[in-house]
Amino acid sequence: MIVSERKSWEEILSSLEEEKNVFVIVCGGCSDACKTGGPEGLGETKDRLREAGKKITAALLIDFVCNKVLVGMRLNRYIEELKSSDSVLVVSCGIGVQAVANMVDIPVRPADNTIHMGGFPGVWPGEERCLQCGDCRLADTGGICPYANCPKFLVNGACGGSDKGKCETDPEKDCVWALIYERLKNVGKVENLRKIRPPRDYNLMLAPAERKKSIFWALETVEEKSKEEVSVSSE
Repeated sequence: MIVSERKSWEEILSSLEEEKNVFVIVCGGCSDACKTGGPEGLGETKDRLREAGKKITAALLIDFVCNKVLVGMRLNRYIEELKSSDSVLVVSCGIGVQAVANMVDIPVRPADNTIHMGGFPGVWPGEERCLQCGDCRLADTGGICPYANCPKFLVNGACGGSDKGKCETDPEKDCVWALIYERLKNVGKVENLRKIRPPRDYNLMLAPAERKKSIFWALETVEEKSKEEVSVSSE
């Protein structure tokens, strides 16, 4: 399970400042359990957007937004609504945001931050990756995560070792910043590359004491203890 929490609505609406018509996708899986998605999250998102004067072209609740098959099947019924939308606001973890960005040709905005819980969560298998950095910036990079795809974790463009769109560390791998450029060009947001993003704040990946008391952390702890008990008993 991936744990997420809502960004501030000031940040969300700021990312949508230039966009009037918004297509909404809300996850009914992990995000529902985290109380950011599900029916309640869908209702809150619609209310907030309407209060801000945004037009909601469509609002979908999808069981698992990380499952591109499910997302693709649902979006196929809303082609006209997507064409009339300025962007897609995705209420899910970073995996879901990237999955949606892979299938649409308009800007995609994350409504949540994905929270580091100190362990590897189970997710739908796919090429998307999320490092649970606690400060999702996929709105700036066309829905492609530089943290998860750049070996140097660069946040402001390619390194000097990138050669003809290939990664310095692996010549067979595409440079993520070359991919980000192509995606931003495709959605008409190349100007995003002019923004200077601050260095990554690794403190956001340190779990505070109150988070370790949450049910999500407790479930992982119980699971690890159970494994230890089985190991000891088998000896």
